[in-house]
Order: sequence, then structure tokens, then C-alpha cells
Amino acid sequence: MILNLPPIILASKSPRRHELLKLMGLDFSVVLKDVDESYPDGLSPIDVALFIAEKKASAFDETINKEIVITADTIVCINEKIIGKPKNKEHAFEILSSLSGKKHEVITAVGLLKDHQLYSFYEVSEVYFKNLTSEQIHHYISTGQPMDKAGAYGVQEWIGLIGIEKINGSYHNVVGLPTHRLYQELYNLSIGK
Repeated sequence: MILNLPPIILASKSPRRHELLKLMGLDFSVVLKDVDESYPDGLSPIDVALFIAEKKASAFDETINKEIVITADTIVCINEKIIGKPKNKEHAFEILSSLSGKKHEVITAVGLLKDHQLYSFYEVSEVYFKNLTSEQIHHYISTGQPMDKAGAYGVQEWIGLIGIEKINGSYHNVVGLPTHRLYQELYNLSIGK
């Protein structure tokens, strides 16, 4: 199933999402809008991710013509508690220490806007970290890589390579985009489902 799609706008500055769409063989342009990512109290982590991804997509509703807009929001949580991006190196250490030796969930919600219709979906992956030593955590933080990522790590980076024992669910979802599901949803849009 090869996609026959109108122009695609990716509303994300994430280099990881850019790379994944390129690897999927999709042509796209990147357009960014400032969107307030706050959300109502009391939402579950899945609902938070969906709320933000949909909010990002809705920001394009009045400016698109035939394009498809792709937005995404990735949330890391442990025991239903959302773990955001680290505020500083000490916070990064605290986050990574809390993930050490435990299972956590990565939720990526995707918003698709086409013909002023909003479609959204999400995927959940379970990630299992081995016990990390303080030395390993400090080494990773010294690279600066954790600072712009939810959960303070990138699965494709050093800490992921040496620390993640297994993943239940989509690996690419943990990177930041559930590519297999996105491809299917884009295909459904292309045939008018």
C-alpha cells in the first residue's frame, strides 16, 4: 500500500520525528506554531497526550487548504505520573534515578488534520530499564542529551543502548512517532476511510 497524499505539514521541531518521516519515504514541510501546551487538571496521561496533539493540530485549521497536518505529543509516565522534560541537571538525575530498575510507559498521541477534520490516535509502549549506576546517569547527563526530552532520555542514545532491557510495544513510538500506525492512518485518509 503506497500512499497517494496531498502535501504534508509536520508541525514538530523534533529532529527525531523529521528523521522518521524521511525514513518512511514521506515528503513534508515543517511549519511550527506557538501552541500553549497546558491542559486541564484530572486528565489521564493518555488524555493529556491526545489533548495536546489535538490542540497543536487545531492551530492549523484556518490556515491550511489541501494539506495534511501531522502533530504529535510524547509523554513519559511512571505509575500514572507524568514525567516531563528536566528543568536542570539535578532534575535529570532525579528523573533517571526514578526510572532505574523499573518499567515506565511512553505514550505518543498523533493528531492528523485534513479537510478541517481532526483525527487522533495514540500508542503506548512499556519500557524496562535495568538498574543504572549513579556513574552511568552522570555520564549521560554530561552529554547534554537528556535536557530536551520527556523522561530525560532518548531510547536511541547511549543510555537507551546500555540501559533498556526490553520494550513491549513500538520502539519508534518511544523515539517519538508510532510510524506503523501513522502509515496505516495516512493510508486510511488517502482512500477516504
